[in-house]
Amino acid sequence: MIDFIGQFNPISQAFVATLFTWGVTAAGASLVFFARTINQKLMDCMLGFAAGVMIAASYWSLLAPGIEMAEHLGHIPWLTAVIGFMGGGIFMRLTDRLLPHLHPTLAMSQREGIKTSWQRSTLLVLAITLHNIPEGLAVGVAFGAVAAGLPAATIGGAVALAIGIGLQNFPEGTAVSMPLRREGMGQGKSFLLGQASGMVEPIAGVLGALFVLKVQYVLPYALCFAAGAMIFVVVEELVPESQRNYQNIDIVTLATMGGFSVMMILDVALG
Repeated sequence: MIDFIGQFNPISQAFVATLFTWGVTAAGASLVFFARTINQKLMDCMLGFAAGVMIAASYWSLLAPGIEMAEHLGHIPWLTAVIGFMGGGIFMRLTDRLLPHLHPTLAMSQREGIKTSWQRSTLLVLAITLHNIPEGLAVGVAFGAVAAGLPAATIGGAVALAIGIGLQNFPEGTAVSMPLRREGMGQGKSFLLGQASGMVEPIAGVLGALFVLKVQYVLPYALCFAAGAMIFVVVEELVPESQRNYQNIDIVTLATMGGFSVMMILDVALG
């Protein structure tokens, strides 16, 4: 995969990589063609695994390279990291507050964001779409960083991040399509809405790569920003969602550690 994606320019690399992550979202959504429901313990473990991947990616693929790049460019490394990281979290908080959305396990009365008359299915898709914005951005920024020629950025590390984001997108696609199917929506429509949540990733990926290529000075900030946005998603939603059932907490925690380990291996081995 590294040799294949290395043939393209940075913008195309980000686009191809995020098409892959979108495709894995669609694969997760396709489970509606094989089952009407999914075992809750399995779903919790999948979400826990996704959380572990995102936590590891936030450090190994984003924060650590961002800090190293900040030092290389003459920034104050810790200040750059804090500004970018907290900026990502604040951005996600504002988006979470404004964008109408509904988490899969909640009733319509518990929808978040500005008030709207949109249907439940639309709000469910937007909830996962909210996750995918920082994920696509992170992949795009990673490939843009490679093009900048800074030592901390490698094509292997960017590919590892894309693979990791793809792996954790599988349960996110399932988390949209399965509730819709369970509520009586047809298989085809449940699938289409489930995979639609990943459509934003290629857009965010290309925009992220374009931005850091045009303004390379902000690259360390952009990497730390993406890390902060991803950690916000993990702590605000993925971990609480995966541990709603108290009886499953131990196995879900191990799944989270497993996801962290997989992403760490990918990044260290490929990066």
